[in-house]
Amino acid sequence: MTADPERWLWTAVAVGLWLLVVAAVAWSRARARRAATERAGALASGADAVTVAFASQTGLAEELAWMTARSLSDAGTGARVVPLGELDAAALSQAGRLLIVASTTGEGDAPDGVSRFMRQTMSAPADLSSLSYGLLALGDRTYADFCGFGRALDGWLQRSGAEPLFDRVEVDNGDAGAIRHWQHQLGLLTGSTIQADWTPPAYDRWTLVERRHLNPGSPGGEAWLLGFAPAGHDPVWTAGDIAEIGLPPAADGSDPGSREYSVASLPSDGRADFIVRRMTRPDGSPGLASGWLTHDLALGADVDMRIRANRSFHGPAAGTPLILIGNGTGLAGLRAHWKARAGRSHGGAWLMFGERTRTHDAFLDDELQTALRTRDLTRLDRVFSRDAADGRYVQALIAEHSDTLRDWVDRGAAILVCGSLEGMSKGVQAALTDALGAERLAELTETGRYRRDVY
Repeated sequence: MTADPERWLWTAVAVGLWLLVVAAVAWSRARARRAATERAGALASGADAVTVAFASQTGLAEELAWMTARSLSDAGTGARVVPLGELDAAALSQAGRLLIVASTTGEGDAPDGVSRFMRQTMSAPADLSSLSYGLLALGDRTYADFCGFGRALDGWLQRSGAEPLFDRVEVDNGDAGAIRHWQHQLGLLTGSTIQADWTPPAYDRWTLVERRHLNPGSPGGEAWLLGFAPAGHDPVWTAGDIAEIGLPPAADGSDPGSREYSVASLPSDGRADFIVRRMTRPDGSPGLASGWLTHDLALGADVDMRIRANRSFHGPAAGTPLILIGNGTGLAGLRAHWKARAGRSHGGAWLMFGERTRTHDAFLDDELQTALRTRDLTRLDRVFSRDAADGRYVQALIAEHSDTLRDWVDRGAAILVCGSLEGMSKGVQAALTDALGAERLAELTETGRYRRDVY
């Protein structure tokens, strides 16, 4: 122990600064909680308020639900926002008027958060003759079963005797015209003009500070680690959240919109990281967004970006064992989750990951080995499908280690899956069903212990 007054002084200063940082973080979080509470309270005014329900996989449907409720409130009609998965037939019957924003994920699938609703409430028609509803269905026409869940939900509501307020509005990949039609219907409901265009997302400026090729020589497409530092702002996000990056105008002057990427880092890293694969069109030309980000955007250049909450892929408390499963660039969505446990006492983190070749595609291998040494990761299993000595996909690890996986789940583990929709996510789903049983996997989905971010 030192008696040096100067050292004591600097120690006191350091402690004081640390306390100021802690107080600032606590104040910021408290302010965010108050704002959310005030927002909910301001919208939910009166017993005759319209219920706005959302079924969201990536957070977009939830965001549109809040924009819908805010527009109703601004027009003098009270509204309350709830997840569709928290409602049952009795709650729907009592709602009176209901507006639903429902996403379809993959080939006609419902978002994970409404698994119980699908299994228990939609399993048979209910008595909803007292309910009037409007439905905004979000989908992507590149998939065969466009708006499959929205259409199934609409059919079930009508078979249950609910009365449509207007025809179902279907949105293809964020089509602005369909969104404006939904706003028009809201205006007819309220008797008040709803603003022609909802306020577009407020983007911040971010600077590209790193671009690193992760798989030179790979038989697959180029994968790059991109790092963006905030320019003049102090963003806050959570592991599992999604970034929207605005693209520059196309050569013909049209607006190509934005692209979404899983954030692979945390605010404490001082930057937002992404793992982006450079896509190639059939004619050999690069994908519009991936080509720009991985090759054309200059280091030091700025982009428009915002990070959006994606609650359906947030992780559990640190004390909960965590199983992370993914392939390819899906490692990005998993990385933030094990980083969130760094330096903390936690219930264990097990990563199962698949790529093409060990020689070229062992993404972030040095970082993974460090995470194992520091126990931020407690287990790592990888497969490489193009290696002659391996040839397996990530779902093979689930079958191979099914006894251990069941033991982790018995201890309360949560399972997070991130990566490609085609092949990987379906194969993982089938392997988990074989390992755990369909009923148990459904239970994990309904309780939020099985979550996916697939694309």
